[in-house]
Amino acid sequence: MPVDPAPLRVIAQPLPYQQRLQQRLLAQIDLVVIHCTELPDLATAREYGERVRYDSGTGNSGHYYIDRDGSVLQYVDLDRVAHHVRGHNPRAVGIELVNTGRWPDWLAAGHQRMDEPYPDVQIDALIALLRHLQDAVPSLRWIAGHEDLDTEQVPASDDPEVTVSRKLDPGPRFPWPRVQDAITLRRWLPESPASCSDRPL
Repeated sequence: MPVDPAPLRVIAQPLPYQQRLQQRLLAQIDLVVIHCTELPDLATAREYGERVRYDSGTGNSGHYYIDRDGSVLQYVDLDRVAHHVRGHNPRAVGIELVNTGRWPDWLAAGHQRMDEPYPDVQIDALIALLRHLQDAVPSLRWIAGHEDLDTEQVPASDDPEVTVSRKLDPGPRFPWPRVQDAITLRRWLPESPASCSDRPL
């Protein structure tokens, strides 16, 4: 029987451009996407999130960030569409776990291992957040990793003759069984046998 995680405490730190992000109804949300930052620390992740990348004056960010010590920060309100996963943003909540991943050579052919483990306290905080989201957003049904939804292969940065995965997060160290045992959201994978009407578009 999974142990209940500590009570959830979310620190609101909205991004400067949050009000420029597209609005949505909570009923549009049926998917949670788990990411890792692939950056060294939360401060660097915040800096990346604040960078303006689009003509709208917005950038790339998840809704929530969970630090290695279990701190949970909210950068984007749920009723705004954050840019965190191609093709799924309008229906998805993005949760970023602070983890080095492949940083700093994300696309180098010889640097594709993701060796940093996820601390128990970080996963406990994630489970608490997921349970909160299930209560707050009744339309939620699915959970996926970024790597499940963005499967594009791209030329390696150090050898264009070799291809690597554009996204690998949250990666092989993420404890999917532990998380899935603690929640009721269903894991969505491209090869899952769900009908077309019953899977994320």
